[in-house]
Amino acid sequence: MELIQNTPDISAYLAACDVIDHGHPLVRSTAATLAADASDAYTYAKAAFAFIRDTIPHSADTGDPRVTWRASDVLAQRTGICHAKAHALAALLRARGIPAALCYQKFEVVHGLVAVRLPGAERWIRQDPRGNKPGVDAQFRLDREQLAFPVRPECNELDYPVLFAEPHSAVLQCLREAVDRPHLWQTLPTEL
Repeated sequence: MELIQNTPDISAYLAACDVIDHGHPLVRSTAATLAADASDAYTYAKAAFAFIRDTIPHSADTGDPRVTWRASDVLAQRTGICHAKAHALAALLRARGIPAALCYQKFEVVHGLVAVRLPGAERWIRQDPRGNKPGVDAQFRLDREQLAFPVRPECNELDYPVLFAEPHSAVLQCLREAVDRPHLWQTLPTEL
C-alpha cells in the first residue's frame, strides 16, 4: 500500500499541537531519557516505540476507565487506547526531530497507528504501539510491517492510506468528549 501524506510539507509531521504536545516538560524529559542510550535515529525510534508499547498499558486490556488523548497525559497517567498511545509515540518521535504521522485502520472501530520516516529514508513505515498480548505481536520494523492486526478485506476491514499530521477530527472529537472508557467504546468512529 502506498502511504499518502495529507500535508505535503514534511515539517507538518514535526510540529507540535494540542494533542502531540512534544514541548511539554514530561514529553521532553522522557525523550531525553530514551535518547541517552540511543546512538542514532533508528535506535531512538525503536526505543520510543518499545517504551510506549510495553510500559503504557492499553486501557482496554487493563480495564482502566480513564480516557487520555494528549501525549503528555498518556505519559503522566500511564494509560491509553491505541489512538492515545499513537499520539504519545508521535510526540516522542517529533521531540527528537523524527517525522511522525498518524494513520488508521478500520475494523469494528477505527484503530490508530503511527507512521515514521527516519532521516534519509524515502518512505514512511507504519508502526503499531498498541501493546502486545496473546495473539498480538506488533514489532518495530523497517523492512516490513508487523502491526497488531492485519486487515481482512473479506470482513470489510481496511487500511486507510492517508498520513495525518494531526489526529483525524472524528477520532479526536470522540476522545475529547468521552467521560470514561465504556462510553468511549460506544462513540469511537467506525470509519473515517
